[in-house]
Amino acid sequence: MSMLPNSQEARDVAYQLHPYTNARTHQQAGPLVIERGEGPYVFDAAGKRYFEAMAGLWSVGLGFNEKRLVEAAHRQMQALPFYHTFSAKSHGPSIDLAEKLVALAPVPMSKVFFTNSGSEANDTVLKLIAYRSNALGQPQRKKVISRLRAYHGVTIASASLTGLPNNHRSFDLPLPNILHTGSPHFYKDGAPGESEEAFATRRAEELDALIQKEGPDTIAAFFGEPVMGAGGVIVPPATYWDKIQKVLKKYDILLVADEVICGFGRTGKMFGCETYGIKPDAIVVSKQITSSYFPLSAIMLNDRMFEPIADESNKIGVLGHGFTAGGHPVGSAIALENLKIIEERGLVAHAAELGGYMQGKLRELASHPLVGEVRGVGMIAALELVLDKGRKTAAATPGAVGGIASRMLQERGVISRNMLDAIAICPPLIATKTQIDELVATISGVLDDMKPEVAKLTPA
Repeated sequence: MSMLPNSQEARDVAYQLHPYTNARTHQQAGPLVIERGEGPYVFDAAGKRYFEAMAGLWSVGLGFNEKRLVEAAHRQMQALPFYHTFSAKSHGPSIDLAEKLVALAPVPMSKVFFTNSGSEANDTVLKLIAYRSNALGQPQRKKVISRLRAYHGVTIASASLTGLPNNHRSFDLPLPNILHTGSPHFYKDGAPGESEEAFATRRAEELDALIQKEGPDTIAAFFGEPVMGAGGVIVPPATYWDKIQKVLKKYDILLVADEVICGFGRTGKMFGCETYGIKPDAIVVSKQITSSYFPLSAIMLNDRMFEPIADESNKIGVLGHGFTAGGHPVGSAIALENLKIIEERGLVAHAAELGGYMQGKLRELASHPLVGEVRGVGMIAALELVLDKGRKTAAATPGAVGGIASRMLQERGVISRNMLDAIAICPPLIATKTQIDELVATISGVLDDMKPEVAKLTPA
């Protein structure tokens, strides 16, 4: 792009290193500068409107100009702009939010620990798991199992849990004691002639075999997203979670549910755990808890997790962990108002109804020659783009087809995200049927119009 000297774009290139961006390409292309938001739309510096089909980063449930959240932040800023929760200090908003989260939890929970992002929360859970094992006199029980194509964050520890190669390459990750088992993606990983039921059974058997190989007394916990988000919106087979939980119960292994993307209505239930009958020992939430109007995350712990941790803190004299802004009063106040709005406006039920409609409209694209699979649940979905439907393959360069689609969508006023060759769809919970119709029509047009460009790519 052409960048005027001293423009926002030029200054961005000059001074900022961007996450999840090719730094060299960015120096040539520059950024898309977003200046304001309105409902499910955002507007760039030139005034162009975009439908935010990713709700920012899977997170802006209430859209981009909810006045009640702004007012909640303003009120709290005036009353108490900051206080911490270290050394037995507290404040009303964090107390109220902890109580609210325990009341909302899909299974009995005991305590809430506040952090600032999903990455920090999952990192914290890993520390607490080790702390708990030591408290129980099981110092050897420190290994944790995640899954290939999982996404659990980008700190050193949470990035180790993440099962995506580019989150490990050149970072010297994963750390020791982090193990990965297979993903629940039947479309890509199912064997020829294998049913979804048989595939789910095989994945559970593979998990059991991994535990046996490593030694059951060395495995502390299993981490899993109810629906994998950044790994490609991977929806598990119907019986997958039931089978996985039976294996974990057999060996008395903790289950941590990463609800950072799924939580607060995204799957058509308040939590993804409700959608799939998951009964975790810890639940990690973030993103939609404040509609991303403020950085906030939380870990809900049941008594099985909390009691040994409390005993160990008593033995040592302190729980030596925490973050300056954990449970920030402004973030907590925004979260409380956000959850109140979700309940008042029936947005979880709306997500179930509109999500069903959206899934149906997207599945009308399944016959397109570039679409290998349409998958999703509630208001989260993905289109797997391919060049060869029979072989389920795209271009020789992974992400080339998805990159073309994402670029063309943005040119036509839709912000999406390609995870390699899967196009993710995750609109704000407040979206309407008309907006979903417009979104699907735009995607359909891009699929048709990108054919000449993808024809130049080398097939895989």
